[in-house]
Amino acid sequence: MGAGHVGVDVGGTKVLAVRIDATGAVTATATRPMPGRTAPITAVEDAIVAAAHDVSGTETPAGLGISAAGLVDAAGERFLFGAHLPWRDAPVRKAIAERTGLPVVLDNDANCAAHAELVAGAARGVGSALLITIGTGIGGAVVLGGRVVRGAHGLAGEFGHMQVVPGGLACECGLRGCWEQYCSGRALERVTRVALGRHLDGPEVTALARAGDDVALHAFGSIGTWLGVGAAGLVSAFDPEVVVVGGGVSAVGDLLLAPARRALAESLQGTAFRAVPPLLPAALGPEAGAVGAALLARDGRD
Repeated sequence: MGAGHVGVDVGGTKVLAVRIDATGAVTATATRPMPGRTAPITAVEDAIVAAAHDVSGTETPAGLGISAAGLVDAAGERFLFGAHLPWRDAPVRKAIAERTGLPVVLDNDANCAAHAELVAGAARGVGSALLITIGTGIGGAVVLGGRVVRGAHGLAGEFGHMQVVPGGLACECGLRGCWEQYCSGRALERVTRVALGRHLDGPEVTALARAGDDVALHAFGSIGTWLGVGAAGLVSAFDPEVVVVGGGVSAVGDLLLAPARRALAESLQGTAFRAVPPLLPAALGPEAGAVGAALLARDGRD
């Protein structure tokens, strides 16, 4: 009996692996720490292979999908650039295939998450949607005609690096004023650190917010508002049926989504005369990228 298909989501702080069965149901999960964007490339490959082995055990998967936070070429062969990962124009698909001996599929993390939500999540049966993933940074995907749109070079959906504040905060990508500097896990930690004078990680801020702490609630209100403002611009551009929010930070639910919905309604033109698309949490939660990668390994990358 095989181990089904495995998907590995490579983010800024962790590597998350899932195994799915023939129905697409998740049967195992595992996480490994992300070595960091200054780590040797081999260390990142080690973490991917180890996480895949954690969910496979002694069984050999039928295929492996990799969901990576950054720019992936149109052919799904090379990881070109990512603000939070060390690869630069690297043949990631081939490298992992050689190390594992498995058929490997590579795609951008938000594209993977969008595929998962189309197949079995919040965008199921929807013809047009936007997916916004909020983790260490922001990723995104565009769905039109029921398909993920990758763009001429495979790079569509990099919403996090739209400039929202000219000359604003420096971003790891090398630009300034990027959206993810104001709406992301790192933005949440920065807002809290400025207010408290000490560092708290995302789970600590979340715990404080759920306990009613004013500083933590303000931090979520700030990034949630920025989420709604940015989403309004994307809605004006694409007019989607739904906006789906995924990624690790989205797991907090209405702490983030309630201020985002208010800001979306306040920032979108003509709301008295048009439909405001619902802003929904990803049904597959923070695992959507890994699940989507596994599904692409099973179904093929279109």
